[in-house]
Amino acid sequence: MSPRRLEPYNSRRDFSHSPEPRGRAGRSGKQLGFVVQKHDATRLHYDFRLEWQGVLKSWAVTRGPSLDPADKRLAVEVEDHPLDYGTFEGTIPKPAYGGGTVMLWDRGSWAPLSPKTVDEDLEKGELKFVLAGERLRGGFVLVRMKQRKGEKRHNWLLIKEKDSVATPGKGDAVLKAATSIHSGRTMTQIASGATQLRARPAAEPMPDFVPPQLCRLVDEPPGGDHWLHEQKFDGYRLQLRVQGGHVTIRTRTGLDWTDRFPTLAKAAARLPDALLDGEAVAIGEDGAQSFAALQATLAGEADHPLVFHAFDLLHDGKQDWRPKPLTERKAALRKLLRKAPDALRYVEDFAAPGDIMLDAACRTGMEGIVSKRGAAPYRSGRDGGWTKAKCRNDDEFVIGGFTRDKHGKRLGALLLGVREKVGLRYAGRVGTGFSEATARRLVSQLEKLVQPRHPFTAAPERQAGGAPIWVQPQLVAQVAYGGFGAEGLLRHASFQGLREDKPAREVKMPSVSRLTHPERVLWPATDDQPALTKADLAAWYERYADAMLPYVAGRPLALLRAPDGIDGQHFFQRHPMRGQPDSIGSLRMPGQSEPYLRIDSAQALMDLAQISALELHPGGARADAPEWPDRLIFDLDPSEGADFRTVRDAALELRDRLKGLGLESIPRLTGGKGIHVLVPLKRSEKDGIGWAAAKQFARLLCAMMEHDAPDRYTTALAKKARKGRIFLDYLRNDLLATAVASFSPRARPGAPVALPVTWAQVERGWRRSQPFGPAAIHLSDGLRRGLKDAWPALDDAARPLRDAMRRLLQQQE
Repeated sequence: MSPRRLEPYNSRRDFSHSPEPRGRAGRSGKQLGFVVQKHDATRLHYDFRLEWQGVLKSWAVTRGPSLDPADKRLAVEVEDHPLDYGTFEGTIPKPAYGGGTVMLWDRGSWAPLSPKTVDEDLEKGELKFVLAGERLRGGFVLVRMKQRKGEKRHNWLLIKEKDSVATPGKGDAVLKAATSIHSGRTMTQIASGATQLRARPAAEPMPDFVPPQLCRLVDEPPGGDHWLHEQKFDGYRLQLRVQGGHVTIRTRTGLDWTDRFPTLAKAAARLPDALLDGEAVAIGEDGAQSFAALQATLAGEADHPLVFHAFDLLHDGKQDWRPKPLTERKAALRKLLRKAPDALRYVEDFAAPGDIMLDAACRTGMEGIVSKRGAAPYRSGRDGGWTKAKCRNDDEFVIGGFTRDKHGKRLGALLLGVREKVGLRYAGRVGTGFSEATARRLVSQLEKLVQPRHPFTAAPERQAGGAPIWVQPQLVAQVAYGGFGAEGLLRHASFQGLREDKPAREVKMPSVSRLTHPERVLWPATDDQPALTKADLAAWYERYADAMLPYVAGRPLALLRAPDGIDGQHFFQRHPMRGQPDSIGSLRMPGQSEPYLRIDSAQALMDLAQISALELHPGGARADAPEWPDRLIFDLDPSEGADFRTVRDAALELRDRLKGLGLESIPRLTGGKGIHVLVPLKRSEKDGIGWAAAKQFARLLCAMMEHDAPDRYTTALAKKARKGRIFLDYLRNDLLATAVASFSPRARPGAPVALPVTWAQVERGWRRSQPFGPAAIHLSDGLRRGLKDAWPALDDAARPLRDAMRRLLQQQE
């Protein structure tokens, strides 16, 4: 750093009178710091400083920072300050420059969202970053305002991003913190020269168990300097809790396994109070970690050394570390384990590029690597902040049966299944990887679970080997394999061990598709929504698969794809493509030469995330009877500039008309401009109600609404005829027509979601204290806090169309 950058700072100060540090050239470390100093000078303000290129870039925030994204706080750019200023607290004598009292109000680390373009972003006038302080946390943005004539300084706006730590409507609450984070003194005490030390904060109770943060499986590790990479272990994920010398060891599901790891519990009893996240492995005879050795040790068949690899600190007995960035948590963890017994080891991380780390891991025989965002807090669940890239495939499968060898004495093979929404699907067999002792133990356990009928959704085809013996699907096997064949069966499978820490009911379809480029931004950040990546899209499809599948499974499907994100090329895909995954199927449509796409499983949704399918548009009939509709869609589309209340009123009127005809309906916010009204129908092929009659019914109903209120409604296709009115679109009710699915993201700025709601919510016009509108919920909302509403069941709402048609014709007469 050039010392000249601090000349303005030094020229304004007389260091023979001011206690401020003299400006000297510094050097920024790997982790960047920030500080906020409360400064009572000519007027009270807050000095906001970010460490960059050996100095503190500084802004005077006149009203103080806010945690409300709606607040745009004026931040006046001032001269760069030396790094030493980040520890300054005291009184600058008046009338010197900046004369007044200075308090260290907050400090911590910060990370730019684009580390390689910080200088360019500052030059352009927009810098996005994440803070991890004691009072300020989460995403922020600095935006430079246009300089007015006569202004000598650059004015910026400091704005809080919408995230899990934002406090809408309560942005100033953070400013009520009136003491120094360094000394615990108030401004008055600092001004008077009082030397009160900072009071120790009250200890936060340590939880018994924290649901763990989970990894998303990817094909390639994410790139960028803000990711840390760790070794992936082949063992049991455990949470180790120490309090007053008493140790509890729990599995990832919260089961108490302390008695099963007595050596680790004994070693951990020497630690100070803490809650650690990590993984237990066994060291085999060759000195390498071995899951089989771990299984044998836990079963009492061997006595291999056990090691707990700790990779995260959740609590230290005094405070909750989860809100702090990973880099700080790991620094504290390293310190805590500095003198720990050898059985408790700190997991090192590396900032080298992920692809280089994965290559090195695979060449040295490791399982793979885990990549984590260095500036992110600890979040339970799978949010995309942690990913794993493996050197081989291995997953958990439910055991649904077994065979004996040709002599009928020893174990021949295990018959495996994967759990899907409709039940346990047969996934193939594994007949290798058992030691003799392991095989005997497995047979002994399985014989207690024998039942007369197979547990799978369809009987497996008979294969070579002994006759199958069916069992209750209660045991879980970890299996290494070379992929899936065309029929969805495992290839080159090898048994690794039983997963006693995972209940069979929680074992879902393994994610066969690995995400490539999970860090690719599909939805750029907006003023009120964060940037979202392919990993976020996959997280959405995985989390809401059970909610989405009733709307899309087993139907003709059109996809809106955007491989380079919404700012790149968009295109619709209706037909299968060469080389597509087995999970994505096809169906024949009457009169069409090419087959149409269809999906039936959560795995297919994950495969759609891989190809950046941002929107899902299903048809209105099922694959086995595409000519016979089982749902109608009415699209209420407002003209440009129309008040959304008019759309809401139109939806309520349509609901009442349908109710009068004996039909139930479900409203859906489209994520676009209007509302969809979805009408479930009972299968109607026996009544001869096909698409032509269904479309005629929808057209006639809309025409009657237009006739009764021509100033409000129109069925005209021409946009010039829609001015000031709502377009009643009935044309989505046809053999080849589609409409966006419930719970589908939209390829629009901010990633709104097409969301079914209740009629009560439509009537109230509000949803969870948010303004009610077509894009009231965004993908980031659902990932951050979840969607917990109860939506009407489609099958329960289904009614026959024939009676409704008769009533409608009577009304027309």
